[in-house]
Amino acid sequence: MNARPKIYVASPLGFTAAGSLYSTSVLLPAVRNAGFEPLDPWSVSPEIQRVFELPRGDPERARVLADTNRVVGKNNAAMICASSGVLAILDGDDVDSGTAAEIGYAAALSRPIVGLRTDLRVTGDNEATLVNLQVEWFIADSGGRLTTRLDDAVAALVDVVLNRLARS
Repeated sequence: MNARPKIYVASPLGFTAAGSLYSTSVLLPAVRNAGFEPLDPWSVSPEIQRVFELPRGDPERARVLADTNRVVGKNNAAMICASSGVLAILDGDDVDSGTAAEIGYAAALSRPIVGLRTDLRVTGDNEATLVNLQVEWFIADSGGRLTTRLDDAVAALVDVVLNRLARS
């Protein structure tokens, strides 16, 4: 039995309850239903959640955060390395800085990246860009696509990731 290709899901969705709900009830199931195994940094990094449950100003919180940040960063990098591609959520006033960094890392590793921006706000560097022009370039250069609907993003993942795997 062949393993399902792994897709790293880069996003800031875990920072809010609404984002987490969308991710777990809509986004991740769509990725699974397309035949992929989503690698969700928000579900495999419970260390950070435990730290944030400590009250602000608690010396234990401050002490543990530095170590936790390194663990989370290392785990996320390892998941990107283990992935066959990346789905990057690009919503917000600007692309989330962590998501942008993950896009750059994935591009450097030659992972195809599909960007999804459902946000109605205009944030591109100029009228020819939907988001930051460097983010768009990394997505295009990776062989990926920039999309504005979840269905299109999933179809693009199937196309670019499965086609790349079939060629290798």
